[in-house]
Amino acid sequence: MSAWDDPATRAAARYSLADFATSFTDDPLEIDPEFTRWRALTAGAAGHYQQAMDGPPEPRGRLIDGAGRRSVINLSAYNYLGLARHPAVVEAAARALERYGVGACGSPMISGRTGLHDALERRLSRLLGRERTMLFNSGYAGVLGLTAGLLRKGDVAVVDARIHLSVIDGVRLAGARLRFFAHNDPDALDRALTETAGARRVVMVEGVYSLDGDMADLPRLAPVCAAHGVGLIVDEAHSVLACGAAGGGVTEHHGMSDEVALYYGTFSKAFGGMGGFVSGPAATIDYLCHYADSYGFSCALPTCMVAAHLAALDVVQADPGLARRLADNAAYFRAGLNRRGIDTGDSNTHVVPIVVGADRSRLYRLADALRARGLFIVPFDYPSVPVDGLRFRACVTAAHTRADLDEALAIIEQAFAAVDSAAASLSPAGPPDGRSG
Repeated sequence: MSAWDDPATRAAARYSLADFATSFTDDPLEIDPEFTRWRALTAGAAGHYQQAMDGPPEPRGRLIDGAGRRSVINLSAYNYLGLARHPAVVEAAARALERYGVGACGSPMISGRTGLHDALERRLSRLLGRERTMLFNSGYAGVLGLTAGLLRKGDVAVVDARIHLSVIDGVRLAGARLRFFAHNDPDALDRALTETAGARRVVMVEGVYSLDGDMADLPRLAPVCAAHGVGLIVDEAHSVLACGAAGGGVTEHHGMSDEVALYYGTFSKAFGGMGGFVSGPAATIDYLCHYADSYGFSCALPTCMVAAHLAALDVVQADPGLARRLADNAAYFRAGLNRRGIDTGDSNTHVVPIVVGADRSRLYRLADALRARGLFIVPFDYPSVPVDGLRFRACVTAAHTRADLDEALAIIEQAFAAVDSAAASLSPAGPPDGRSG
C-alpha cells in the first residue's frame, strides 16, 4: 500500500508550500506548527528533494536513500553536454587546483582574480560578440547582482510570466516594480510597455525556459522592445553552449545578437561546472562591477572552476557534434513521450517537461513509482510551476545513449500505467483538515 492511500496524507496533498509562505506565529523564529504537521504528513513527497547522489551527475548513477544505494538512470542533472567529468575538463581543474589551491579567498574587487579569470572573460566576450564580461561565483547570485545592480526604486522590470525566481528576487531587492507579460506574447509585452511608459524599464526573458523547455520568441519580442526603446536582457542559463551554431545560445540561434542589450549565462548547465556571467557593453559591465553586490562583496569564482570552464570551451569548439547529439537525443526522447500520450507542453529543446496536471497526489505517486523502477527524475510542484501544470522535468544530455533513453521511456510508461490503474480503485479524498487554503 502506498503512503498516499492514507486519507490524512491525501487530504494534506491538497496543500503546497504556497499555503505556508506566511506564518501566523508572533516570533519569526518560531515555525508554524501547521507547517510542521503538514511536512510530517507529506514526508513521502519531501523525500524526493535534497536527494544525495553517490557519484557524478552522469546518465547512470546511484542514489543514496533509505534503501541504500539505488542504481538509476539520471534525468535530473543538467549536465547537458556531459562535460562535468570530461577528461580534459577534469584535468584542467586538477592542474589549477594544484597551482592555485581550493578557494580564491577574496572578492573579485580585492584579491580573488587570477589571469585565468581574465582569460575566461575574454573568451566569453569573443564567443558572444560582446565588449566585456564579468564572472559570478553562483548563477543565482549573478542574476541577483545583475538586476539589483541595474535597477532602482521606481524602475520597472517587464518580465515574462515564466521568468526564473532569481530575477524576481533581484527586482524586489532593488525596490523596483515587477510587471509580468503573458509567456512569449508580443501583444502582452506591448501592452505592458505602453502602460509603464515614463518609467526607466528593462525587459527580461529566458533563452530556454527552465521548466517548460521552449525558447524565447525573440523574433517577435525584440521588435516590440525596440519600438518602445527599451533594452532586452536574455538569461541564457539553459541555452549557452547548448543552442546556436557556435554555442551562443538562443540569441545566436535566432541571429539576434544586435537586438539583445545584455546576455546572462551560467556555468552549471552545459559547462558542467558552477557560477554565472554577464556580457555586454564595457560601460555597463564596469558599472555592474561596482554596484552588483553579489560580485563585489562575495568571494570570487574558484580558479579551478575557471580553468574547467576554459577547458569546456575548448572541448565544445573542437567537437560541435556534442550540441547536435544533445538536440537529437532530446527530439528522440520527446517523440517517445508523445507517442505514449504524455504531455510535454511546448518543449522544443533538451529541457523536456512531463506535465501531470493539477493532481498533487498523482504527481508524488508517480515520483515514487518512477524511482522504485530506477529512474531519477524530480517532481516540480506549485508554486514553482502553475497549480494546474505540476510536472517532472527531464534533462536530456548528449551523454545519454539511446539505450538509456529507451529504458527511461519504458519506466515512465510502466509507472504511469501502474499509478493510474491503482488510482482508479481509490475513493476521493475527504475534505482537507487543519489550515484553510
